Amino acid sequence: MSEIQIRPTVATDLARLMGIEHSVTSEAVWQLEVRRETGQVAATFREVRLPRAIQVPYPHNHFSLADDWIKRSMMFTAVMGANQAGYISLLERGTGSTVWIFDLVTDAAHRRRGVASALLAAGQAWAESRSHRRLILEVQSKNVPAIRLAQKYGFEFCGYNDHYYINKDVALFFAKILK
Repeated sequence: MSEIQIRPTVATDLARLMGIEHSVTSEAVWQLEVRRETGQVAATFREVRLPRAIQVPYPHNHFSLADDWIKRSMMFTAVMGANQAGYISLLERGTGSTVWIFDLVTDAAHRRRGVASALLAAGQAWAESRSHRRLILEVQSKNVPAIRLAQKYGFEFCGYNDHYYINKDVALFFAKILK
């Protein structure tokens, strides 16, 4: 098996990164239930196993990656052998204490080989090197593999936004406090 190399993304990577399979298969979803009672609102999430696996389309337009790339604070590309295996895009927001992870994508052929973990580690190291205090990862509520990855690496659920994506999906936000 090829070793994973993580490096800053360069312009010549973008065409290949746009061609990566961005959708994911999920066997469960985080289902949102909102209750409104006498001036109070309660939101609850629970993981619900689906009767069959679903294909979850990517919530962003990956064909606009070249336009988004120049707006990001940093992007890293994972390379295995001669192939781009995935990428992560990061954006510094606010007063400089928080870095948002908008894209964490692994090509279908390279999934479950540590690519996303290596990209998360690179993103975290970059944020720490710039003295940021927190990472926030946005994830679709239907993307349970990404939710589990976030939890495995110490990210904790910190909020949601209903109808966040263009397809009206719920966005979940997971945060990790940095040292």
